[in-house]
Amino acid sequence: MKSTKARPKPARSRSAGGRAKPGRIQSVLRALGGEIAQGAIAVGAALPPEHELEARFGVGRGVVREAIKTLAAKGLVSVRPRHGTHVRPRADWSLLDRDVLGWLAGREPNRALLLAIQEVRSIIEPAAAALAAERGTAADRARIAAAMAAMEAARSKADAIAADKAFHLAILDATHNPVLQGFRGAIDTILGTVFLVAVGSAGWFDDNLPNHAVAARAIAAGDAAAARAAMEQVLGYTQRKLSKGKDARVRRGAASAAAATAAARPAANSGLGRKRSASRRS
Repeated sequence: MKSTKARPKPARSRSAGGRAKPGRIQSVLRALGGEIAQGAIAVGAALPPEHELEARFGVGRGVVREAIKTLAAKGLVSVRPRHGTHVRPRADWSLLDRDVLGWLAGREPNRALLLAIQEVRSIIEPAAAALAAERGTAADRARIAAAMAAMEAARSKADAIAADKAFHLAILDATHNPVLQGFRGAIDTILGTVFLVAVGSAGWFDDNLPNHAVAARAIAAGDAAAARAAMEQVLGYTQRKLSKGKDARVRRGAASAAAATAAARPAANSGLGRKRSASRRS
């Protein structure tokens, strides 16, 4: 006679139970990182205590501690026993970190940040183009050419961004310099942030295509000096556009303020006239 005793349910595997945890950590990390980067939690301010973060996010202490540990590794916070967790100055942040750049960019990239990013690109990418011309293999040149063709064929914003990213990253890879290639994640995020503005502006993407083509041809020809100069033209075009956008915004703000001031004057003068008239009647 077979035993009717119920078999115990198989224990839940550690991997199955752990799969969700990284997702919870990332959720807390993105929320806190975004708030710090966007200034909702100011430099020098303390993060809420662990128990408050646990209640807010509906997670355990281990998840909160892992998220804060990651923020500390990226330079955003300092953790001191009995003093709490405080936001560090921006100069201490790992600004080339993919996550940090993404949090800083936010939903509407800040022009000042974009201009700072362009300065970093102007240091790295012209040198990378020159090295790609000197060291690039046939396979590297084929990747660059394919990305260039995809840029020229792009018919949507998403396709244009993907092709433009592929072009610049293929050049970085063609340097065969492991230190420069270590910037790949940062450059990927930088490009995505800049292109959100650049590709969405009328004529910006198409007008800069010829500069990209010159860079591609120089790399294919093995002409390092020409490749460097062409990449400087690519980046210079974007830099000028970003600077003009910033200046235009400042001018619009000044014009709006001047218009508001001018509109207020007649009303103020009218009120003053009524007071004087009333004074004369009395």
